[in-house]
Amino acid sequence: MSELILGFESSCDETGVALVRAGGGAALPQLLAHALHSQIEMHQAYGGVVPELASRDHIRRVLPLTEAVLAQAGVALAEVDVVAYTRGPGLAGALLVGAGVACALAAALDRPVIGVHHLEGHLLSPFLSADPPEFPFVALLVSGGHTQLMRVDGVGRYELLGETIDDAAGEAFDKSAKLLGLGYPGGPALSRLAEQGEPAAFKLPRPLLHSGDLDFSFAGLKTAVLTQARKLGDDLPGRSADLAASTQAAIVDVLVRKTLAALAATGLTRVVVAGGVGANRRLRAQLDAACAERGVRVHYPELHLCTDNGAMIAMAAAMRLQAGLEQPRRDYAFDVKPRWPLEEVGAAGVTPGG
Repeated sequence: MSELILGFESSCDETGVALVRAGGGAALPQLLAHALHSQIEMHQAYGGVVPELASRDHIRRVLPLTEAVLAQAGVALAEVDVVAYTRGPGLAGALLVGAGVACALAAALDRPVIGVHHLEGHLLSPFLSADPPEFPFVALLVSGGHTQLMRVDGVGRYELLGETIDDAAGEAFDKSAKLLGLGYPGGPALSRLAEQGEPAAFKLPRPLLHSGDLDFSFAGLKTAVLTQARKLGDDLPGRSADLAASTQAAIVDVLVRKTLAALAATGLTRVVVAGGVGANRRLRAQLDAACAERGVRVHYPELHLCTDNGAMIAMAAAMRLQAGLEQPRRDYAFDVKPRWPLEEVGAAGVTPGG
């Protein structure tokens, strides 16, 4: 029996809504429609996300996006079987918008509701692609605030292999971009500038590259970029592309080497890359090349699904339902979890109120 799952994402500065059809058996859920509104233009004037403005904009956007998704799919609201939302991690106020709308809508429809872990959504987003992975695999989660390596043996079966001890890779991109005088969002701006520069122009550190474990650290790299920018002084504008390229190369080198080490440690031959940084061209090219030499398959979400979106939330909810990890609930009390380690989710299930 198939079910229609309506998913809401509102953890930071993107409002996402999507509709997924979950079938029976082992068939993967099917994405029927999704819509996304990015707040980048609104936050550019402030050089970063303003939480209060983000929350207010989610309120304005979520219902029109829902109407657009239902119209695109040709589905009436009353046909929705399950409502899902991002419970955490993320900005508390922004999360509350999605949680409140989802639970109110589910209550009005008398439908069950599921709170989804944001990173689990990213982790399972490659299953929406034309080339979905198979379990088990090593996952490299690289989003704005998270850099983690996970062993994934199935839905809800996650083992943390390593994570950043300070800044995430996305933060390293953003903070380095700010030092170079680039606009918001910094990561994509730095990557674009890096395409014009020489990756070997500056010798920058690769923190924890030879640490013997699978943890990451990028705070020292940011400091090295700051030091180099100050040394260049008035020459920085003319050398900014080279510094951007060298910064990107350092970050990517660490991500690729640590991922290969995780493959060696686990003996697995499949990699999933998820999160916004997963759209980085240099990361994809270097990881693809290194894995091809080792006979390892690499899977990514579609480019338009790398950033936060409702499709990954609806997909994660659908896959948890199919795996028997969620029982339909009509308890519409809810909370949000701005800080929420992924390994706490596991196979125990995610309930709206805790």
